[in-house]
Amino acid sequence: MATSDHHHHHGDGHHDHHHHRIESGNPLRWALILTLGFAIVEAAGGAWSGSLALISDAGHMFSDAIALGLAAFAAWIAKRPPSARHSYGFVRAEIIAALVNGGLMLLVIIGIVVEAVIRLREPQPVAGGAVMVIAVIGLVINIIVAFVLSREAHNLNSRAALLHVIGDLLGSIAAIIAGAVIYFTGWMPIDPILSLVGAGLILFSTINLLREALHVLMEGVPLNLRLEEVGQAMAQINGVQSVHDLHIWNLSSGQVALSAHIELDSLALWQNILTDLRKKLHDQYDIEHVTLQPEVAQLIKQPYKADISIHPL
Repeated sequence: MATSDHHHHHGDGHHDHHHHRIESGNPLRWALILTLGFAIVEAAGGAWSGSLALISDAGHMFSDAIALGLAAFAAWIAKRPPSARHSYGFVRAEIIAALVNGGLMLLVIIGIVVEAVIRLREPQPVAGGAVMVIAVIGLVINIIVAFVLSREAHNLNSRAALLHVIGDLLGSIAAIIAGAVIYFTGWMPIDPILSLVGAGLILFSTINLLREALHVLMEGVPLNLRLEEVGQAMAQINGVQSVHDLHIWNLSSGQVALSAHIELDSLALWQNILTDLRKKLHDQYDIEHVTLQPEVAQLIKQPYKADISIHPL
C-alpha cells in the first residue's frame, strides 16, 4: 500500500524569507507617511500652478499611498500563522494586494491619458518655475522612498508598491522637464506629452506585474522553473523508476511547493530516496514545501492516470 510523506524543509533560505516578511512592514509604513504627506503638497501645488504633469504626479502619489497602505496591511496579514481553516497561512494576501495595486495603477494611467489628450487639444497655462521647484522636492522624496522599498522588494507585494513609487519618480522627472521647457520657452504642450510618456513606461511594468500575480493565483508553475526539468532531475535519483502527477506552484512569490507520485523499484530504500529528493529539490531549485507519495510499480494493478510521467533518461 502506498504511503505519503509531507516535508517542509527549514533550510537557511526559508529563514531568510521569513525574516524578510516580518521586517517588511516598517519600510512600507515609512514610505506611506512620506508619500502621503508630499502628495497633499504636490496636489495643492499642481492646482495652483495649473500643471497637469504635477497633478498627475500627485495622483500617482495618492494612489501610491493607497498601494503602500494595502501592501503594509497585506504584509501584516501574511505573518499570521497557519490555522485549521487556512493550513498554508495567509501568505497569498501579498499576491492579492499586488493584483489590486496593479489594477489601481491601470486606473491611474487611464486617468492621466484622458486628461493629457484634453490638454493637448486645449492647452492650459502653467507656472513653469513653481512646477520645477515642487517637482524637484518630489523627486528627492521619491528617490528616498524607492531606495527604502528596493531593499525589501523580494516578493510581488513589495514589487507592486515599488512599481507605484517608480511611477512617481518618473512623474517627478517629467514634471521637472515640463516646468523647465515651459519656463524657458513657453511651449505648453510639453506638459501633457511628458505625462503620456510617463504613463506608457509605467504601463509596461504594470502589465508584467499583473501577469505574474495572476500566474501565482492560477497556481501556474513558477516562471523560473520548468516542470519537465525538475521531474527529470527527480527521476535521476537512484531507486526512482519514474515520477508522475507532478505539480509545482507558488504559495506566495517567495515560497514554492511541489507534490508528486514517485514510482520505486522497492520501498526498502524509500527513506534514503526521500532524503536525496528533498536535498536536490532544496539545493538545486529552492523548493521547500515538498509532498511525495511513494508507489511500488509492480504492486500497482491500475496505473495512475498522470498529468505528466517522467522516466530517467
